[in-house]
Amino acid sequence: MLAEAIGKTLEVGIGTGKNLPFYPKDVELTGIDFSEKMIKKARNKTNRAANTQLLEMDAEEMSFKDNTFDTVVTSCVFCSVPHPVQGLKEIRRVCKNGGKILMLEHVRSHNKVVGPLMDAFNFIPLNIYGANINRETVDNLLRAGFEPKNIWVENLWSDIVKLIRITNYKQ
Repeated sequence: MLAEAIGKTLEVGIGTGKNLPFYPKDVELTGIDFSEKMIKKARNKTNRAANTQLLEMDAEEMSFKDNTFDTVVTSCVFCSVPHPVQGLKEIRRVCKNGGKILMLEHVRSHNKVVGPLMDAFNFIPLNIYGANINRETVDNLLRAGFEPKNIWVENLWSDIVKLIRITNYKQ
């Protein structure tokens, strides 16, 4: 997925920087995370200092100007953003018209047995490490203003782990 990033790229929820080695060398990368400790860990990992900027910032309220980025990336982030639709609206805002959004996310299963189990047990990961295992990220994309015709979803593991590619056409 990260090989598809081009130009000026934003990774929302960069965490400790595990993805840093996998970006193309010519990408101008900005990574944000709400945790100062995570940003410090990511800074210690990166060998991309010349074209990488790491910032403490909230995904729901980014300080970037509209249409700043060619590519926006998320990787298992939208399970823990408190107001996911607001965070997705921000991604839509900061990504250029015609830009791409690449998301690797785990979501609620639509299997008749697994989905309700995920709902029933969601309180466990939510209270332990702040992640919701039953988020409806594709539905949230629609609520954030993305058009279904511009969203491509690939199931990577059952219907729970998805690669979501979006072309960010704005009207």
